Amino acid sequence: SQSILPLPSGVPLREEAHKSQPNFLSFSDPDLKTDGFGIDTCRSMVAVMDSDTTGKLGFEEFKYLWTNVKKWQCIYKQYDADRSGTIGSRELPGAFEAAGFHLNEQLYAMIVRRYSDESGNMDFDNFISCLVRLDAMFRAFKSLDRDGSGQIRVTLKEWLQLTMYS
Repeated sequence: SQSILPLPSGVPLREEAHKSQPNFLSFSDPDLKTDGFGIDTCRSMVAVMDSDTTGKLGFEEFKYLWTNVKKWQCIYKQYDADRSGTIGSRELPGAFEAAGFHLNEQLYAMIVRRYSDESGNMDFDNFISCLVRLDAMFRAFKSLDRDGSGQIRVTLKEWLQLTMYS
């Protein structure tokens, strides 16, 4: 069975009740060639936004996530100029910078290898997945960089907590 969850943006979000469904969360946008977020993307979104590690998102966590998803959706549509449903690897740096992430070439190459297809094209699901993770990593770093030096020191336990759940 499906239920429609009202969202702050007014866009309905379908929640599939069964894990056997290929797409756990979907929203309709005719400009996006997507069936929605897969279960792995949803789990990743919850994990990286779940600051108290309860396995659930509170209202403020969800609101922050959804505001960013809607902002990143607009950026994705802007950079998918040919409406192919993907953003090419040459356009990705511009899209990421529009989202507020200024990365070096080595990081872009790693991201393309991890989140893009064999042709270097990134679909919407992977774009959002990547940005959610980047946002969480930047926020975690900033919270640990108390003196603003651009360097942090973490214990093995802290490192594992940061990287394993997200």
